[in-house]
Amino acid sequence: MLIKKSPDIPSSEVTPKSLYLNRRNFLLGAGALAGAAALGGTLRNVFSPTTEAHAATKLQFTQNQFSTSEKQTPFNDITHYNNYYEFSTDKYEPADLAKNFNPRPWTIKVDGLVAKPKTYDIDTLMRMQLQERIYRMRCVEGWSMVIPWIGLPLSAVLNDVQPKSKARFVEFTALYDPKRFPGQQRNVLDWPYVEGLRLDEAMHPLTILAVGLYGETLPNQDGAPLRLVVPWKYGFKGIKAIVNIKLVDYQPTSTWTKMAPNEYGFYSNVNPNVDHPRWSQARERRIGEFTKRPTLMFNGYGDQVASLYTGMDLKKNF
Repeated sequence: MLIKKSPDIPSSEVTPKSLYLNRRNFLLGAGALAGAAALGGTLRNVFSPTTEAHAATKLQFTQNQFSTSEKQTPFNDITHYNNYYEFSTDKYEPADLAKNFNPRPWTIKVDGLVAKPKTYDIDTLMRMQLQERIYRMRCVEGWSMVIPWIGLPLSAVLNDVQPKSKARFVEFTALYDPKRFPGQQRNVLDWPYVEGLRLDEAMHPLTILAVGLYGETLPNQDGAPLRLVVPWKYGFKGIKAIVNIKLVDYQPTSTWTKMAPNEYGFYSNVNPNVDHPRWSQARERRIGEFTKRPTLMFNGYGDQVASLYTGMDLKKNF
């Protein structure tokens, strides 16, 4: 598989998180907030909170050739502008509602059509070789970010459990615990949150399990302790607080696809030529910027992933 190398970013050029704290952030994009993925959310101009919502731990990691050289979104925006319905449908509330969420202890069961099913402790995964992946993230609502994730290739875990020949898809399930997730006390979605990938998508080198960002463990509101990151797909594909990874022979029914199949297809590939039924996907607004920019096919990762979909109708299989 041909993987083109993006420009490396020396660690000396990565802006320290501390420089972003206490920064006044003006978030724009009211027009991009319409849609099912923003039920109950409204855009407002605020001073971003400056308090930490978790006890962050520094992570050891290496740089990676797949990172983009684009300007990174400030830490405060990444951690205070969140779609996390398990806590709230409002983008600004998860940071506060998640501050007492304890992601320890935590285990992830990997089973299904595998030769060696395993249950991993999160700390075991975090002792594996972690990498920094600075990826673009595009939301179906029309806004985007550039996030310096810390994680490990999903393929490392899948190879460890040895998929069987009948395995064709990977199904991910998030934690269901209404006592810890106040949003699950409402029937906004069909809980628990479920996502899926084709096995070849899951094994692709760009696909990672993220355990941190900006060099530290994931903040609770960003999916601690473990979330999926697939940079060429819309952000709702990035299931958070994962507790089960199951290899199966059927196409999993993703939560948003189940809720609105005409709006959120299984593949969720960023495609500016496929409009959401209620708005265009041709342009996006990078958080922190005033103007919109053209949306890139596969979120700019086409050179790496387009071959996965050779022969597919990418308007029909959206």
